[in-house]
Amino acid sequence: MPDTLTNRLSRQSAVGPITASFEFFPPKSEKMAESLWSTVERLAPLAPSFVSVTYGAGGSTRERTHKTVARILEETDVLPAAHLTCVGASKADVDHIIKEYWDMGVRHLVALRGDPLEGIGAIYKPHPEGYAYASDLVAGIKAIGDFDISVSGYPERHPESGDWQMELDNLKRKVDAGADRIITQYFFDNDLFEAYLEKLAKAGISIPVIPGIVPIHNFEQTMTFSAKCGTSIPDWLARRFAGLKDDPDTRKLVGAAIACEQVMDLVDRGISDFHFYTMNRADLTYAICHMLGMGNHVSEQQAA
Repeated sequence: MPDTLTNRLSRQSAVGPITASFEFFPPKSEKMAESLWSTVERLAPLAPSFVSVTYGAGGSTRERTHKTVARILEETDVLPAAHLTCVGASKADVDHIIKEYWDMGVRHLVALRGDPLEGIGAIYKPHPEGYAYASDLVAGIKAIGDFDISVSGYPERHPESGDWQMELDNLKRKVDAGADRIITQYFFDNDLFEAYLEKLAKAGISIPVIPGIVPIHNFEQTMTFSAKCGTSIPDWLARRFAGLKDDPDTRKLVGAAIACEQVMDLVDRGISDFHFYTMNRADLTYAICHMLGMGNHVSEQQAA
């Protein structure tokens, strides 16, 4: 019998229910704010584990991140997770932000070192009075409140890691400081993710690891960003988008199909929790989650 999507989903009981979280970035204008909120309202009925809101280098989006998190907290039943970085701020400033989040009811933070103020590829220089690295930030957060803390992981190594030992040592420091889960950079080769899990297990890192998935809306933009963050683009992926630069409708269908194939393969490998980089767009992420069965209760509610 062919291994259809229905057959594969029927095996899902061995893995458990599929869960997902979504990442958004704070809007830069009123129009973008409306678009973001439309995305939030579209995805919220899927009952995500949490939704995270990114934070610009040096706090360049601090106020917009804060407002977005506050609105999600006040107007939805979704649990927000606020990103926080070490870049361009003193410990006193960062601690003040952490306490503000605690006071407003936020209990989940995504602790990141952050990219240099000059952008990806520049040499990182810690703030002289700030938290130097993500592990220091994690420890600082835990000292202030019993937050749930997510940190980043890189299945293909961080671009600044000289070798795997350096990569694993850095991640181990974050875990030892109190991190509760690892959310990975997006990737397209599931074998790399599986090998990554094996490396973490050998290093004694046992907290949950959530694979980051990016549904591709614009292949050229994805390719450019991937070169900066160290994510490889398989030849087969490039071939699927060849000739579709001026065909957005087909490109959207291909993007959804690729992401769904990737996630279903990960389900076959025993993964049941995913983190989607939505790019503030609901369409592809919603379609993928619906195909995974996350939209079933939404359909039942609508039918009732």
